[in-house]
Amino acid sequence: MTTATAIVAGHGLALRRSLPLPNPLGRPSPLSLSFPARHLHLHHARRVIVPSIPSSRPCRCRSISSESSTAASDTADEEANEEDEEEEEEEEVDPHAEVRYLDPDADPEAIREWELDFCSRPILDARGKKVWELVVCDATLSLQFTRYFPNNAINSVTLRDALASVADELGVPLPDRVRFFRAQMQTIITRACGELGVKAVPSRRCVSLLLWLEERYETVYSRHPGFQAGTRPLLALDNPFPTSLPENLFGDKWAFVQLPFSAVREEVESLQRRYAFGAGLDLDLLGFELDDSTLVPGVAVESTRAKPLAAWMNGLEICALEVDIGRAILILATGVSTRYVYAGYQKSPAATQEAEAWEAAKKACGGLHFLAIQENLNSDGCVGFWLLLDLPPPSV
Repeated sequence: MTTATAIVAGHGLALRRSLPLPNPLGRPSPLSLSFPARHLHLHHARRVIVPSIPSSRPCRCRSISSESSTAASDTADEEANEEDEEEEEEEEVDPHAEVRYLDPDADPEAIREWELDFCSRPILDARGKKVWELVVCDATLSLQFTRYFPNNAINSVTLRDALASVADELGVPLPDRVRFFRAQMQTIITRACGELGVKAVPSRRCVSLLLWLEERYETVYSRHPGFQAGTRPLLALDNPFPTSLPENLFGDKWAFVQLPFSAVREEVESLQRRYAFGAGLDLDLLGFELDDSTLVPGVAVESTRAKPLAAWMNGLEICALEVDIGRAILILATGVSTRYVYAGYQKSPAATQEAEAWEAAKKACGGLHFLAIQENLNSDGCVGFWLLLDLPPPSV
């Protein structure tokens, strides 16, 4: 691993800033150094629409590119955009159509995890009642399945039978795990999956699903004759007040750090080779086209018991880190609705500026950031590495 460093803007110096993690009493810890995190600017972002009846062509949910692109690459991007727009115009989307798709190049036996949403949509049926929909995919979007339901057929039996039909109709085995992000549906989803021998995992690490739902909102739901504009989601995502961090998750020190995008890619690739603790994202599928030198913000944690700490963290379904600047704390979001006060710091103008700069860098990278656990903040390796993506709640 390339050492994660805090880069002082305008200087050729790489400084590491360490902060003790909060003690069980929750007292804020003083800053030892401050650094103005380098601001990264979002140059271009576009979304490639997932058609209602997908073709076999690769699908990217989004595209993020850095400002340091050359004029030639900018021209190529513009030409690609025009081609995509022409292709999208040619594709007539039937809002009533249901998706049944399996990538012909995919190995069905290798698709062992699904992502699932089962919720109402901003669409009214002939009875004037909200239509419900099951949406299922895998992390690579090699598998895609949708089915509409009337609101009077929503129960675990309906969902169980529908999930079994996904396997039957697409010719794939039932998965080992199914991730879902709506806490309100946990009972129904857990019961349906349990009857099929599938483990239900509450997690907001359903990145492909969340982005696909946004695409469907724009290209399918909003074009349906029964679409109700301005309708709020029936089952909105919870954002509870953060609670105290369990004692077994405490580290010794932490630091705001940054890694070049190339090093982030290396870390994600090494997770599969080293069987290390952590989780990655499919950056190609998500369309992240940042320059290799673009700095991605993250948080590094030092612990004398780094391996046990990484093992405990590995079971949390970590989805994002955020700074509450008003309270001078770092918040760790896990599962579907769990938020912990992960660290605190002494509030000061310098600390506030640093926290704001870190959040700005995260936003400029399209929400991309990371968490690394190390035995020593000065070491070149890490025991655990989680690549995270801060996404807004879906429109449905």
